Amino acid sequence: MDHYTVMLVVDAMSPVRRFQVAKRLVQKVAIGVGVACAVLALGLWDYVRVRADNSELDALRVEVAEQREQMQNLEQTLLAANAELDEVRELERKVRIIANLPGATGIGGEDVTELVPPNDPNLPEEEAELQVPAGVPVERGPLSANWPSAVPPMATPEELAREALTTTAARHVKDLEAAADLLGERAGGRSDSLVLLVDELEDKRNRLASMPSVWPTKGWLTSRFGPRISPFTGRRQKHGGIDIAGRPGTPINAPARGRVSSISDRGPLGNSVTLDHGFGVETFYGHTQEIFVKVGETVERGQKIASIGSTGRSTGPHLHYGVHVAGKARDPLDYIFD
Repeated sequence: MDHYTVMLVVDAMSPVRRFQVAKRLVQKVAIGVGVACAVLALGLWDYVRVRADNSELDALRVEVAEQREQMQNLEQTLLAANAELDEVRELERKVRIIANLPGATGIGGEDVTELVPPNDPNLPEEEAELQVPAGVPVERGPLSANWPSAVPPMATPEELAREALTTTAARHVKDLEAAADLLGERAGGRSDSLVLLVDELEDKRNRLASMPSVWPTKGWLTSRFGPRISPFTGRRQKHGGIDIAGRPGTPINAPARGRVSSISDRGPLGNSVTLDHGFGVETFYGHTQEIFVKVGETVERGQKIASIGSTGRSTGPHLHYGVHVAGKARDPLDYIFD
């Protein structure tokens, strides 16, 4: 037989109803029901698995966010520590120069602005007072372009951290660890160096008190020490000091203890003052307007000795500040702390 007979009996009084259902149809229905149950079971299992994965993914996201924040904090800490270490290294370098120990050049200061913007005649009066006096020649462009540092470049934690930003989290952590190791090595070496430096300076206190280690006036650093183009001839010449432009009458203060060795009209430098600080160190102040000290007088650091003017061969009010050591012109910026 290729079919099933189905009898339907409603009650004792009703006739019996018979239906014939093909076996093949029954088999297909059974297979369909089985497949449907299997699909339903698979769907339920997949739903449960996805819910579990989502829960785990949420936890991982929170963990990754926390780790990212920790790495960013570590990176900022390393950068801040590296900046502080650079400041210590710069301070040590200048102390070595002033104390006649091995060192290198550097500049700094709050009273003197290095880069000078062009003067604007349309500025309000109170802002115009902050501009360089008219006529003062200014070396435009990056003044430090031709002044390479004597300290050789080296990889810093900042460079390592920046490189790590473009990598995976694992690489970032690895690079930050390398930066921390490098910073630790530098800090350790700098600590040993500072200990030796303190020992070497114990017998040099008088020398330090007589070294010109502060800015002699307030204004704008318009010309550096060394080769430059003359504002008068247009030719290349050696500049034996630095030029600091300022308002006429701006006080010029002694950068260290010293004795006034000469006051004279030095031709192109105009009214000039020379201080002898001992230890073979002299400082020169040219183009002054007024002089408030006398030859032979001893002055202390910060004492007013003259004022900015435009005497001699000058295109505008400024101070020509020079430093000589053992009769040889040196870069005054090497001797300035603040």
